Parts: sequence; structure tokens; C-alpha cells
Amino acid sequence: MKSSLSLDSLTGWLAAAVLAGLGHVAPAQTQYEPRWESLDKRPTPEWFLDAKFGIFIHWGVYSVPAWGAPKQYAEWYWNRIYDKKPNNPWWQFHVKNYGADFEYHQFAPMFRCELFNPEQWADIFARSGAKYVVPTSKHHEGYCLWPSEHANKTWGRPWNSVEVGPKRDLLGELGEAVRKRGLKYGFYYSLYEWYNPLWLTNRQRYVDEHMTPQFKDVVTRYRPAIIFADGEWDMPSKDWRSEELLAWLFNESPCREEVVINDRWGKDCRHKHGGYYTTEYAAGLKDASHPWEESRGMAYSYGYNRAEAIDDYKTAREFIYILCDLVSRGGNLLLDIGPTADGRIPVIMQQRLLEIGDWLRVNGEAIYGTRYAGRSCQWSEGKRPGQQYGEYMVKFNLMEQVGQQPKGELAVKQMWFTKKGRTVYAITPGWPGRQLVVRDIKVSPGTQVTMLGRAGALSHRLDNGRLVVETPALGPEEAPCQHAFAFKITEAELIPGE
Repeated sequence: MKSSLSLDSLTGWLAAAVLAGLGHVAPAQTQYEPRWESLDKRPTPEWFLDAKFGIFIHWGVYSVPAWGAPKQYAEWYWNRIYDKKPNNPWWQFHVKNYGADFEYHQFAPMFRCELFNPEQWADIFARSGAKYVVPTSKHHEGYCLWPSEHANKTWGRPWNSVEVGPKRDLLGELGEAVRKRGLKYGFYYSLYEWYNPLWLTNRQRYVDEHMTPQFKDVVTRYRPAIIFADGEWDMPSKDWRSEELLAWLFNESPCREEVVINDRWGKDCRHKHGGYYTTEYAAGLKDASHPWEESRGMAYSYGYNRAEAIDDYKTAREFIYILCDLVSRGGNLLLDIGPTADGRIPVIMQQRLLEIGDWLRVNGEAIYGTRYAGRSCQWSEGKRPGQQYGEYMVKFNLMEQVGQQPKGELAVKQMWFTKKGRTVYAITPGWPGRQLVVRDIKVSPGTQVTMLGRAGALSHRLDNGRLVVETPALGPEEAPCQHAFAFKITEAELIPGE
């Protein structure tokens, strides 16, 4: 019998059957070429742009001596004691406490991590309000926190946490605990290793026979959502073969759709190539046109430094101000902790994280998922009063008693802005007084103003281009949070400016 089904109809029927069987047909994945021109076209995954706040972790053999000269990085201990001059404070400390004949690798068995509880760590991170966690898979010392056979081979001795020290897969255990709480997980990876024999004798062989296969191993094992590369500054990206490595990461690796990368893939890369640009112990960047992130420790070091005292640590209030400032300019904050060699997060670091988390539980709407509002801040004087760009405003002489009207020099000096669509958030460091005044803003008849953490709309009016908001009268115990306060302004748009 002659079929009445046309070729077009048959094709359509088959396509429908395929779709019914598969649910949908995924679009072909973009293939990236091993050239920066191609790699830089890959969009930075949205989760990173939304997350805003992450935890950095510097933890390794350097956590055993856990010492650094004032205002220096303790994780550079091995590199600093390499200079055996009598006037080198690092070498003096080492000789005094361990002896001139004590080699750095002898610290490894002392890195026991016997008190390490990944569930407790992950709980602290979740309560801090952080959205991603970035531990050191290995630092410049080359010691790996996972069972890396490549480390053992090129160093000529066990040089990973499964075979010497804690005898545990620290990277894997922490990742499992963190991901159970819905946080993104990745790692820091140093391209170079100070004293790896292969690095010292043949750098190209080091890249081809050690770094490249080791990188692919750790990526394949742990499927990172973010990779913070470092130690790139001795060679250009061509010599590191970074373009080839990243093409593999974006095209073939098991985390190719989710992974975010930074800009440290060769001495020619910073602030030029990569998914997000990086600064450290700095002010961050002013330009919001490309994703960026500022990283810093809680004191002067990333790795735990036993020599640091209480006054070396910033307060939670300062970190909240830093977070607000960075996010208002389109950036993220990667705040570091330095755990101890026995596996503890120092209590002062836990306290700082929990206090930040308390603030974010009330005000996270003004941080997570926001974008640059067209103007990062507003000064009551119209300009920064004699402060260098990027210094954090933590000495405002703000009124500490909530609800008391500031006067004269006690007035709030700054306000930070973020936005989601046509909703603007104004964040004030300290209480703004009886009125919140926002200059150069466009509002509509449907605009509403609320304070995060408090129910009900706030009375507002327009006055010569300024939005004047009547703030709630709160007693000292009635404020929804401490340190900074966020106001939500719907159906509004800032007029761009400084």
C-alpha cells in the first residue's frame, strides 16, 4: 500500500520521537582553541558573578613552623630560610627553634592534622555566608593535599598528604563536606615549585612531565568549580603551555561547563587574560567591565603566622566594609584563613567569619546576585576627604548608639550601592541618622523604600534630585544587624558617576 506520509512529515515525526525519547537535544558545546583570542571569549559562569564572597585557605607544610617576619607571608617560610645570612630574621628563627641542620622537608611528618574535622570547617564556611571555598591544593613548596604520584616522582620522596603527614586526602575530604552544604568548591594551584629538582634543571620538562599531567589529575579527581592559579611570574604563558591546558579544561575536562579561572597563567596574563582578574592585599579594581576578585588574609599573612597578635587582625566590621566596597565596584572578596598544622581553624578566624555571616543573613540580598549600579559610592562632601583611592573607611567616628542623630563630623561619610535590575541597594557604614539622602537617582511613582531586616515601607520624598528617606526610629536593641545597614529602593536607577 502506498504510504500517505510525506518525506517532510516523516522527518518531523522522527525528530519528535527523538525529542520524546531524549527529553531535549542539547546545543553543541562551544569548542575553544588554544589561543587567548579564543579562550577569552568564554563567558565567566554566572555563579561566580552572583557569589561575591568566598573563603581562601592556605594550609600545608608551612603550617608547622607557622611563622613569618612582621607583615610578611608565613607560607613563604621555605623560600625565606633559603637565605642563610646571619641577619635574615627567618633564618635566625629557624636556627634557634629547629637547628641549622633541620631541612624543610622534615616538617612534613609534623603536619599531622589530627584535629581536622571537615564537617566542622564546612559548617563554619556555610554560616559565614561564603558561597565558594578555595583551598591550596599545593603551594609553591609543591606539597600536595591529595595523593599526587607526580609530586612523589619528581621530588624523589613522598610529598603528599596521603603518604606523609596526616595520611589523609585533605582536598577530597573537605570538598565532600563543603559541597554537601551547597557551596562551590575549587582550589588554588601553583604552577611553579621553588625547589622541585625538575624545575631547577629543565623547566620545559617540568611543564610537560610534571605540571601538566598533575594539573589534569587534580582537576579530573575533584571537578573544581573555580581554579586560582599562581606562581606564574617566571615565564610567559606560552612557555607554561597555558593556552593548551585551558583549552583542555574548557573543552574536555569534567568541570568544563562550571569552572571559573583567574588571570595567573603566565607573566603576560594578569589583568589581560582569564575569567576574572585578581588583586591581593590591595584595593581591588575600579573597572567593573570584567569580573575581578580581591584576596587577603585576616591579618598580614595568608598562612597561619603564630607571631601575629590581636592588633594585626582586622575586625569583622572592617571586613564587612571591605566586602561592601568591593561588591559596589563589581568585585568579589576571597577572604583567607590559615589553619594550624593540627587541623584547626584559629578561633579568632572562626569568630570573624561568623560575624560576617550574621550580617549577611540580614543583608545578603544587597550583596548576592547584584551588579555594579553605575556608581559605587556617595560621599556626603561630594568627594573623598583626603583619602587615597581604595582605602577602607573604618575610622568614621560613627555614632555607635543606634537611633541617635549624628552631628557635624560624626555624620556618615559614605554610602555604597549595588543593584538587581531596577532595584537599587544603598548600604551605609553605621547608622545614617534620621534621614537617608541619596543624590542623583531616578525614581518612579511606584518606588518603595525598605530597610533589610525590618518590615514595612519607609516614607520618602524627592527634594531637588535627592531621594530623602525617613529612617525608622530604633532603640539600641532593635537594629536588625550591626556595622552597616542596607536600604532597598525599587523601581529606581542611579545616575552614573564617580
